[in-house]
Amino acid sequence: MKVPILSEVLARGETPDILFWVGCAGSYDARAQKVTQAFCEILNRIHYSYAILGDEEKCTGDPARRAGNEFLFQMLALQNIETLNSYQVKKIVCTCPHCFNTLKNEYPDLGGQYEVLHYSQFLDQLILEGKIISIDPIGQTTVSYHDSCYLGRVNGIYEAPRNVIRELKIEIKELKRSRTNGLCCGAGGAQMFKEDEPGEKRINIERTEELLANGTDKIVSNCPFCLTMLSDGVKAKDQQERVMVYDLAELVLQNMKA
Repeated sequence: MKVPILSEVLARGETPDILFWVGCAGSYDARAQKVTQAFCEILNRIHYSYAILGDEEKCTGDPARRAGNEFLFQMLALQNIETLNSYQVKKIVCTCPHCFNTLKNEYPDLGGQYEVLHYSQFLDQLILEGKIISIDPIGQTTVSYHDSCYLGRVNGIYEAPRNVIRELKIEIKELKRSRTNGLCCGAGGAQMFKEDEPGEKRINIERTEELLANGTDKIVSNCPFCLTMLSDGVKAKDQQERVMVYDLAELVLQNMKA
């Protein structure tokens, strides 16, 4: 797959409309890499003008700050801001809600002022503009949608991903705990990189049980960490042959006209 690198695009005298921030998970985690590929495939199919930083992109520093290492966070953030400002980046789209939150809400204090969108917001805009056209549904399909904490409760974005799913003509079977009452997958706030807190049950198992009880065989999330935690939960319940866990970009790609 051809993915444009920002430095090369600019060297050709072109300016992309957006910078796609891939993130650490989207770069290195095998499952999240498929989401990165799906999002790039969507952009390639509609011939959208975008680019990535490639090797120049560093971790946003989100896990470091959540774990209490403020020095490391600021060091990474300042390096990224220097890179972004040197290329005069104006608009960034992220597939990871953690990168989205950090770039949008925390980089301005360090001199990084950008328009930052989560890809659910961006895809919602593209569908409304008619740039992504969904296929006609063969039959009624329902999915269970899981709100990621850093998109939902931290940034108050609940409708954009739901709009995308509805615009694909797919019914959402809402969970009992959703939107402001949504349940964490257990990986947020750098929890992905440490031992579980003491308790009777892992949070991703609790959440998976709710999803399985909802009665759908398709689960949709919009965060690489939620994707991992929910997939692990489904496997722990030995339901991986019956229940699929999708990322929103994968759902769009599967349901868009070529």
